[in-house]
This record gives sequence, C-alpha cells and structure tokens, in this order.
Amino acid sequence: QVRLVVSWGGLVQAGGSLGLSCTASGLPFSRYGMGWFRQAPGQERKFVAAINWSDGSTVYADSVKGRFNISRDNAKNTLYLQMNSLKPEDTAVYYCAADRRVVITPEFWEAWGQGTQVTVSS
Repeated sequence: QVRLVVSWGGLVQAGGSLGLSCTASGLPFSRYGMGWFRQAPGQERKFVAAINWSDGSTVYADSVKGRFNISRDNAKNTLYLQMNSLKPEDTAVYYCAADRRVVITPEFWEAWGQGTQVTVSS
C-alpha cells in the first residue's frame, strides 16, 4: 500500500521561509517522480514543483520559480520543498504526489499525500 505522509507547514509571515517534507512508503521511491501541488480555497489543485527520478531534474511553476526549491533524498524515501520569500498568495493546502512520470497535470499522478496547510500572513 502506497503511503505519502506530509509533514510540517504552518503559519509564517510574508517574506519568511518554511519547509515541507513528504515521506513515502510502499513504492520504489527512487524510481518515482515526485511533485508538490497546492490548492487554495475555492480554487483547483495546481502544480508547484516536481523532480524526476531518472536524473533529478526539476521543474517549477512560474509563480514559485526562484523562491521554492524541491529536492529528494532517496536513501530516506523523502521529498522536500523549501519555500522562501513567501507571499500571502502562497497560502494553500500543499500536497505531495508520486508517479513514474512527471507532468504538471494533477489528474495523472498516481498517489497523493494527505496535504498540509501553509498560511502566509501579510
């Protein structure tokens, strides 16, 4: 059974930093692409960042490029998202996801974590 457990998140002031982690079990983590998505109230779930399993290449949404950093530790089966220079518009529930392919469309991802709230106050 695939399980993705998201940790951390919380409340931070605008301009601050926050880190998220996602620990996976039940799948060959080193052979899976991993991604982060977010969903604000009343909005659809949107792509944030992803990292390929084959070469570690990364892709980011334009809205977070230069501020967020996605990384993975295959030895720990853990995905990370370091968020810097946070803005109020970054407020959302953040989800991690796993799939063998990295695509920006959330519907195609195989497995999802439970989500964690990130709130950025102005």
